[in-house]
Amino acid sequence: MATFNTLIIGIAVASFTIFQLLFHVLSSWASTRITPAFNSLDQKRKIEWNSRTVSTFHALVVGTFCVYILLYDEAVNADHVWGDPSIVKLNIAITTGYLISDLFLITYYWKAIGDQFFVIHHLAALYAYYFVLGEGMLAYFGNFRLLAEFSTPFVNQRWFFEVLGYPKSSKANIINGVLMTVVFFMVRIVVMPVYYADVISVFGTEAFHRVGVAAQSAWIISSIVLDVMNLMWMVKITKGCYKVVCLIGQEEVKMRKNGKSD
Repeated sequence: MATFNTLIIGIAVASFTIFQLLFHVLSSWASTRITPAFNSLDQKRKIEWNSRTVSTFHALVVGTFCVYILLYDEAVNADHVWGDPSIVKLNIAITTGYLISDLFLITYYWKAIGDQFFVIHHLAALYAYYFVLGEGMLAYFGNFRLLAEFSTPFVNQRWFFEVLGYPKSSKANIINGVLMTVVFFMVRIVVMPVYYADVISVFGTEAFHRVGVAAQSAWIISSIVLDVMNLMWMVKITKGCYKVVCLIGQEEVKMRKNGKSD
């Protein structure tokens, strides 16, 4: 039977509260001072702006924590299935609070930020993280998935530039677009063989059988669902990056023609 200690529940609740506070208060307060154009946005875009600001903050916090764990948490790295999950639980509790907070906001502001793919993504992640937090198993794999968060700030920044009216051919947009494509590819696609090689390495072992069918199903199915979505997003991002690169080429041709006509 799953057991959630008071510390983990407290962190998840605190995480939920902090991310709600960021969305409803701090994001708007900071945005109006950093970017005065925020005030000219319509209500729908302000809602999405605040949602993406919170998303970026969460990604930076748990992404950094994730790398630290992968580098220095000897217990989890030594035993990918049953290694002591104490530190990983802290990180996943933060993410759990964020996911529940975001699901609440997506539901409440569905007309502005509703997205069925994000609902599926969040529910699949929460179901899988239940086994880490409640059963203390698969901590390494649960933490590994959080590497994907490093691409989130670039994806959000692309949207920020768009609503602020930055031309797609602007230097800032181009740099962010290329970085977004590269980072997304590195932390969500390139790591797939590494992740599934680790999965295969424990498949059929005694540790694997101790996990049980329910956790095995949640682990494998949620991983596949999330990675199918990552591949779909990668295709979209690559097409977008290709269009930006084409715009650069068109601008260079125009500049050359103008130079010759002069």
